[in-house]
Amino acid sequence: MNRYIPELCNPQLLINIEERLRQAMLASNVSVLNELLAPEIIITSHLGELLEKQDDLAAHESGLIKINELKPSEQHIQIHREVAIVSVRMQISGSYNGSPANGDFRFTRVWAVSSRETWHIIAAHIGMVA
Repeated sequence: MNRYIPELCNPQLLINIEERLRQAMLASNVSVLNELLAPEIIITSHLGELLEKQDDLAAHESGLIKINELKPSEQHIQIHREVAIVSVRMQISGSYNGSPANGDFRFTRVWAVSSRETWHIIAAHIGMVA
């Protein structure tokens, strides 16, 4: 693991980074998403599919996924030195492959301090809220 950097372990910093991620998802900003997603990220979609970083970036870049609205309603953050776990509930409005994709979802993300001493996501899970 990387060396412990106390100033990175600030919950407000994680809130700000989560907001940066939300804005990047809304805009399909592949450059920012590329920066925030670790090269080795493991993503489990709401359909149970296992995805990699390139899958997520390609979906945004190609327009396969379009997010019109991403409204958070709950957020829980736990920080454990160089690792943070974030659970956030989001109301999503958008489309996937041209079909409407709307609903209430919960995202769980595991953030870790990278070798560049910035936070990046190493694992993510998306589930539908019934």
